[in-house]
Amino acid sequence: MGMPPRRPGPSRASPEAYDLVHLFPKSGPAGSGRTLPAVVVGLAFVATAVSSLFAQAMLVRYTRDRRPEHRAWTIALAMFALASVALAAGTSTGWDRSTFRVFYLLGACVNVPWLALGTVYLLAGRDVGRRVQWWLVLFSGFAAGVVLSAPMDAVHGTAIPVGKDVFGVAPRALAAVGSAVGAVVIFAGAVASASRFARDRTSSEHARLAGANGLIALGTLILSSGGLVEGAVGHDEAFTISLAVGISVVYLGFVLASGRARAPA
Repeated sequence: MGMPPRRPGPSRASPEAYDLVHLFPKSGPAGSGRTLPAVVVGLAFVATAVSSLFAQAMLVRYTRDRRPEHRAWTIALAMFALASVALAAGTSTGWDRSTFRVFYLLGACVNVPWLALGTVYLLAGRDVGRRVQWWLVLFSGFAAGVVLSAPMDAVHGTAIPVGKDVFGVAPRALAAVGSAVGAVVIFAGAVASASRFARDRTSSEHARLAGANGLIALGTLILSSGGLVEGAVGHDEAFTISLAVGISVVYLGFVLASGRARAPA
């Protein structure tokens, strides 16, 4: 994200041991780094709680305003929450094939493109958003078929598996394309919106909205930082830290953008 059980003792991860899981690369094979199981499980549950609250808040926004970007974000955050549930289950009670397939499909392949769809609706308009949405529905269905039916090695234990050690080329290629393209769209859209609001001095809300979009961009970077942090705190800890902190920062940006808004942000 079968894998052998985590063996005691440090080992050096090879440069090619990085694999795109969830939003961006997550480093290497089980057995590298040190393990803090309670911290990993706790952070997985934090990510589950925050993403569930985030999805519920976005669903409330969508049922009130019926805006298509809110619908796309609600779907994406629901996927994020379910992937976090699978992560929490795997790291606390042990992984099996079904749990990892759910985690990989919803966490690595499809949730980031649906988040990016909301950005497309917001910045490019409904006509472009509808066309992208139909392609995304096809991509999501294809990804579900591939990930749920692809041959995979057995997984066991509570260490987070790595996709390259479990799946063949097709599921990993779908995760790479979906996550990388989606994340670039989200980050670029947040930076562009933050810059636009920062320059707009005609609105009394410009500073708050610029800051909110800046937090969303920062959260996206944090979600991508698991591989960088890995060298300092270990394999599973880096991934779950980036997951829990990143989604929390993005949620804070959403809360900041929602507060006292006089017009849709």
